[in-house]
Amino acid sequence: MTFSAVVVCAAASVLIGTNTDAIDRKALVTRHDVKLTAADPLSPLSVGNGRFAFNADVTGLQTFPAHYANTIPLTTMAEWGWNLFENTEGYTLADTFVKVDTYGREVQYNIISSSPAAQYLRANPHQTHLGQIGFVLTDQNGRQLTVDDLSGTDQTLHLWEGQLVSRFVADGQPVQVQTVAHPEFDGIAVSVDSPLLRDGRAKISLRFAYPSATWGNDPADWTKPTRHQTQTLREDETTALIRRQLDSLSYYCRVGHNGKLLKTDRHEYLLFGPTEWGPLTFSVIFSQTPIDQPAELFEQIRQKAAAFWQGFWTSGGAIDLSESSDPRWYELERRIVLSQYLMGVQSAQQYPPAETGLTCTSWFGKFHLEMHWWHGVHWMLWGRSASFERSLAWYKEIMPVARQIAQRQGYAGVRWPKMVGPDGHDSPSGIGPLLIWQQPHPIYYAEMLYRENPTAETLDHYKDLVFETAAFMADFAHWDEMSESFVLGPPLISAREFEPKRYAETKNPAFELAYWHWALRTACQWRQRLGLEPAAMWERIAANLALLPIRDGVYVEQEYPPVADGGHPCMLAAWGLLPKSQMVEEAVMTRTVEHVLRHWDWRDTWGWDYPMIAMTAARVGKPEWAIEALLLEVQKNRYLPNGHNWQREGLPVYMPGNG
Repeated sequence: MTFSAVVVCAAASVLIGTNTDAIDRKALVTRHDVKLTAADPLSPLSVGNGRFAFNADVTGLQTFPAHYANTIPLTTMAEWGWNLFENTEGYTLADTFVKVDTYGREVQYNIISSSPAAQYLRANPHQTHLGQIGFVLTDQNGRQLTVDDLSGTDQTLHLWEGQLVSRFVADGQPVQVQTVAHPEFDGIAVSVDSPLLRDGRAKISLRFAYPSATWGNDPADWTKPTRHQTQTLREDETTALIRRQLDSLSYYCRVGHNGKLLKTDRHEYLLFGPTEWGPLTFSVIFSQTPIDQPAELFEQIRQKAAAFWQGFWTSGGAIDLSESSDPRWYELERRIVLSQYLMGVQSAQQYPPAETGLTCTSWFGKFHLEMHWWHGVHWMLWGRSASFERSLAWYKEIMPVARQIAQRQGYAGVRWPKMVGPDGHDSPSGIGPLLIWQQPHPIYYAEMLYRENPTAETLDHYKDLVFETAAFMADFAHWDEMSESFVLGPPLISAREFEPKRYAETKNPAFELAYWHWALRTACQWRQRLGLEPAAMWERIAANLALLPIRDGVYVEQEYPPVADGGHPCMLAAWGLLPKSQMVEEAVMTRTVEHVLRHWDWRDTWGWDYPMIAMTAARVGKPEWAIEALLLEVQKNRYLPNGHNWQREGLPVYMPGNG
């Protein structure tokens, strides 16, 4: 069984036993269609294609952004939507270096995080809001309606077709909106049917903002109209091509419609409904290059979206818990289905996704490579590897940057960065550059793909990633004469990120030791599969790593400094994220899982901690503990009506939990 897939079967066995009837996949998916009867600022609903996401309010568009501004913003984002402010001061990463003693030699880490240079480099490049598409609704007196003026709201996200259907009453008149994302291009198609279209009381606004480049939810800054350009390149009765110019980012927006489009301000267009009776239909497609082909009709795009999503749901794995007598089955199944949908909308990108996907811009929209495991491994476990493999090409692209990091620090191989944009350059941080648990990830990904497709072609395609990663890992491990073992750190910060200022003391974190052992052994297997000479040093290091630290009969996060119970219980990952190994004693790990469940301080945990506990519980033969962990009623394990894993104010979306 593939790695952590064990928790899926263990969990299912607790709830439903061993029924082998074929799953009615449509019934499974549609019973979790999201239904709203009021504007919920914590549950905007999304349509997308994995590379592009459009996040809509209760009107099916982005009509009331202020109502959602302090919760989950109404954004339009694509994997390629990266902008870079001009570096007028000439800041370089070297401006953030600190020399850190590493067993008698000085190693440079970019850990100054509060200087002007650090602030610029952290915020650049940044993700952008490509365009806001919403209604302008007015009453008979010309007063613009607010969200509180709506009544009769009835909104359903039809997961099987990837279609958002929104109904409401405005100024006494019904409005029906159908919204879908194009599966092939980055944009949406919309159908609006309402009597309000005839007299102009319902119009569509298309607005463009400047990037905010701030840490937070909303990537749009509406206060700088002179800092960007919006130009109509060409237009006819049914189509307009608009060019957008920011700083480093230029892109295009093609609007196809059956109404009348007018540019009403420097960065705003209004789309009026058709003069004859019938719905207003339109599409808005964003792209890096001009789209020359004719605009498609709404119905064409709707059918393509339905085929795309039906193909998604009928491929790969599925779990049906509906025959369970345990009342928890529905909530667990809801989280599974909605998480798959959200990942299908936002996390099948050419880059590792951001922790807030294509919804918010926490961490400026940059992605964290240690989190790529949670964003991506599920694709392979559910039999949808193609959706993950796109992002592995990026690792090969940035290998020169990763090699420069290793060389600068005096190590062999490649050292993968932590918080990055598409260019692969590590952002300054007091924590990120000292983390190491992202280093073995590419070996893990390559091994999973090889297990799925064990061919010489797979080995040849990923061997450089595997071997260059292992070369750094071997060089990073330090032989300690006193303990007669290879140790990790100092300096480092463990995956738990506890007391990061003590990086110069932190030594031998449990999960990282187990990961080093597994990854170096796996890299050696790759050499054997390819008929290459053994890497004796890799074998020696794997065989002689320090023992996992134990206190009071349970595994603890790290050998030194000691830490209290709380935060990420990462020592569990040694058997949750990883397969069983000789480094871990099953009895000790079993006691450790129980200790965490009974005594942990959950306040500083995060969304991925609960499935990590569950996977480890399943590995030690405690599936009932796995279910308990998955459904713990604590703040960071909250899943909103739209399926998002809410963490706290300012971080309402956290897709590693969904992954």
